[in-house]
Amino acid sequence: MGDQIQFIVEKLNQEPFRKNYNLISFDSLESLQLLQLLSDVLGEIDPKHAVDIREELPEQTAKRMLNLLGILKYKPPGTVPDLSAFRQGLVTGSKLVIHPVLHWLLQRTSELKKRAYLARFLVKLEVPAEFLQDDTVAEFNKQYEELMEAFKNLHKEHEQLKISGLSTAEIRRDISAMEEEKDQLAKRVERLKKRVETVQNHQRMLEIARQLRLEKEREESLAQQKQEQKSQLFHAEQRLQRAQVQLKEMQHVVADSKPESLMKKLEEEINFNSYLVTEKMPSEMESKKTSVYFLKKVAAEPAMTQADLTALESEINEVNAQMNQLIEKRMMKYEPTDSKFFMYRQQASIISRKKEAKAEELQAAKEEMSSLERQMEQKSSQAHELEGSEVLTEEEFKQYVNKLRSKNTFYKKKRLEIAEITAEYGILQRTEELLRQRHEAIQQQLQAIEEKKGISGYSYTQEELERVSAVKSEMDEVKGQTLDNMSEMVKKLNAMVAEKKASLAPVIKELRQLRQNCQELTQECDEKKIQYDSCAAGLETNRSALEQEVKGLLEECAQEESNYHYINCMKRTLEIQLQRAKEEMKAYVSPDPQERRKAVREQYTRIILEQENLGKKLREKQKVVRESHGPNMKQMKMWQDFEQLMECKRECFLKQQNQAAIGQVIQEGGKDRLVL
Repeated sequence: MGDQIQFIVEKLNQEPFRKNYNLISFDSLESLQLLQLLSDVLGEIDPKHAVDIREELPEQTAKRMLNLLGILKYKPPGTVPDLSAFRQGLVTGSKLVIHPVLHWLLQRTSELKKRAYLARFLVKLEVPAEFLQDDTVAEFNKQYEELMEAFKNLHKEHEQLKISGLSTAEIRRDISAMEEEKDQLAKRVERLKKRVETVQNHQRMLEIARQLRLEKEREESLAQQKQEQKSQLFHAEQRLQRAQVQLKEMQHVVADSKPESLMKKLEEEINFNSYLVTEKMPSEMESKKTSVYFLKKVAAEPAMTQADLTALESEINEVNAQMNQLIEKRMMKYEPTDSKFFMYRQQASIISRKKEAKAEELQAAKEEMSSLERQMEQKSSQAHELEGSEVLTEEEFKQYVNKLRSKNTFYKKKRLEIAEITAEYGILQRTEELLRQRHEAIQQQLQAIEEKKGISGYSYTQEELERVSAVKSEMDEVKGQTLDNMSEMVKKLNAMVAEKKASLAPVIKELRQLRQNCQELTQECDEKKIQYDSCAAGLETNRSALEQEVKGLLEECAQEESNYHYINCMKRTLEIQLQRAKEEMKAYVSPDPQERRKAVREQYTRIILEQENLGKKLREKQKVVRESHGPNMKQMKMWQDFEQLMECKRECFLKQQNQAAIGQVIQEGGKDRLVL
């Protein structure tokens, strides 16, 4: 608070106020002087408010200041409990109210001057709706609004010119410099003409030079056109690539789809669009209109304080509690049949909410799909620019992913088989090693027996003969099986060809009929689509006309309602003022002195007398303080000198004590040395 008052005093002592205040004199200002000071500051911001408050009524002063503070968008600080207390403090000249206002105004004087200047032209004059029914008044009001908009635009241009930094002096300097440059160029042209006139065929040379300049300009324009055509060709190639990709996708979709599926998709899309048009969008529009109406209503009301918000919240809580009580009473009064209907209604509401949620999800998914398609087109065009290779479509990418998945599963299966075969191979290898060892032992035993009997090599020869005969029999068997298999395969192929021909004949006939039906259905679908588009366009025009009509009616209703509330508020205000005036007159005329003391006039008179007495006492006290200030300061100086003198004496005494103690210690040390 002290910093605030110091800032106010510093600003008031500067130009253009020059009040020559100090903290004590500013703090001792009376309420009337504070109000006059506030009026002077407001008059510096807006010259219309430079008035003497003694020449106008207190109510007029408060109303004038409140209007200007409202235009300047001043908000009371948190120390003021509500707006009524702020108004009361402004009327009575309370320091708690006026000091923050002065601090706020003196902080941003230049900005507030600009705002007050603009408010003179931009604060709209509210004309009652019944007066606007007159054509002349309506025309003048329209001209008034147009002039206000023109003033806004001119002010914006003026501010932009200020910001741009251009001044008339700089423009004049530029113009003078350009004129000098023009004169110099004219002189150079004259000198060149004189020099050229002496040359033979100078007219022909000038003509050739002019043609050369024209050709150069034409060459530059042709180069620019060439560059533009190159860019257009590049964009056309990109569009062609996108169109080819879309064509491939459409061909792929058409090749994979059937007429029934296409018709089903179209029916689903028509049902979804009709649901959006008939149910979802009207409800959303109605909710948006109501929210806009309430927002306009809130914006039209004056600024609310924290106390107003608290009161509204408490009122909302009370209304919610009453609604809950009414709902509980209604549920308690329900009969069994009503409860069944309630259950069905609840189920219907749940289903409708689910339907709305799914429709919103579908709409969001469509928007996301369209954005992803746009991103895919951008990425494909970038890929074409970078590499030139074709980008996979969505279906091709899905097929590629499915193929990769199948290959991955096949790879995992084969990997498991390889692991099993590897394990089995290890086992078989160990078995083979064991059998080989046993075979070698048996061969050694057999060779030893053959050597004993005298027939060595017999077993080896017998094994070779058995092996050759087994190989020959296997070859013969394979040849016979191959011939049998080939003959059977030829028979099977012939039978399959005949069977396929027989089975495809009715399918081909049916396919021809289906193609013809598809063409007819496509034509019918195109006709229905044209009818749907025309019907939708008609409905859209009707809907827009109805929307305009509803908007006009809503605006008219809102205007009438605001007028009604305004008149009610004015009526209540006047009734309260009339009641207060009656009570004041009754108390003032009453013969009872107790009643007369309750009158506001008596109270203010008593307060004024008390404040005058208090001011007299304070001035007397100030006079006493001023008279005793010189002797008191002299006495304080004497006491300070006396204190310094006593401090010097104390220090001298301490020094003497220290020196005596040191001498005594030295004497005792000498005595000890003598004893030794």
